[in-house]
Amino acid sequence: MASAAYRRLVRKLTVENLWLYVLSLLKSGPLYGYEISRRIEESFGFKPGRVTCYMVLYKLQAEGLIASKKVRASGGESSRKYYVLTKKGERALEAAKEYLRGLSERL
Repeated sequence: MASAAYRRLVRKLTVENLWLYVLSLLKSGPLYGYEISRRIEESFGFKPGRVTCYMVLYKLQAEGLIASKKVRASGGESSRKYYVLTKKGERALEAAKEYLRGLSERL
């Protein structure tokens, strides 16, 4: 049984820092909102709430860390909004990873 302190740590490092996981996934290419949520669960082992994920996407876009583009489905009338990592987002992700590496070494 995990301690309460450990559970808080996991929450702080996952759901409460969802932006890290989003930027990490977008580094490999454009994704749409639902796909991001699904890939987080597959790749990192936790499932963010759908609304939470979209709120993070909105904030990341407002900060200029990601951009979006609508892509019309081939032969269909519907379109999807795909998110892409910007250069500013790449720099933010690399800075965060470097910080976490340093912190891990000090711990």
